Amino acid sequence: MDASEKIVANFLAHRGYIDVVYEPDGGVPPDFLVDGHIAVEVRRLNENYEVGTGHQGLEETEIPLWLGVKRLALSLSPPTHDSSWFVFFRFRRPVEPWKKLKPKVRAALDGFINATTHQKTSLALGNGFELEIFRASNPHPTFYVMAGYSDDESGGLLVEDMARNVRICISDKTKKIADVRSKYAEWWLVLVDHIAYGCLDDFDRKQLQGQVFLKDYWKKVILVDPQDQARAFEI
Repeated sequence: MDASEKIVANFLAHRGYIDVVYEPDGGVPPDFLVDGHIAVEVRRLNENYEVGTGHQGLEETEIPLWLGVKRLALSLSPPTHDSSWFVFFRFRRPVEPWKKLKPKVRAALDGFINATTHQKTSLALGNGFELEIFRASNPHPTFYVMAGYSDDESGGLLVEDMARNVRICISDKTKKIADVRSKYAEWWLVLVDHIAYGCLDDFDRKQLQGQVFLKDYWKKVILVDPQDQARAFEI
């Protein structure tokens, strides 16, 4: 099982289901079969953006980019004059491949280190990528310290963002089960919520429910908090 499937297995156990079979038909849907007749599909609920005719999770760009900039920044000079500097970056998609972006980031960071004076700086490196460098309040073992990043495609109004991504998940999973849907009378889609982490109040939940319309394929669509499988609600 992957991480999301383990969370959903715990969720089903918490709900009192005992007869739960993982991948009853092998490597095809459903992910779980409950009580011999409820087919359960699992998916991570994350933020997505459009790529051609499909979608891609924001973290598929965010994480490698963060790790690349972090490794590069921390590999450079130790602190000088008992001071360190924070590095923050912001970007929008499409992002240049790292092999093209890395030399630009290195040149910018090295240029700042070698400057005769240091002050807060913003450096636009083209193609929607920008570095900000500002003084850390205390010295660190390295000249640069990572402060964070901003993804222009991330965020927005929470409920609207969740509704859009739930609809993407429903559409993707509906296509995935099309060839096997008739095998089971009842289908559930359980989404592991990596956007709100279960922190919607009753008003937000009602708003979300009003923006997501289920197809006949799905008897239930359930959002589960990955940090507390006891916290879940049905759309």
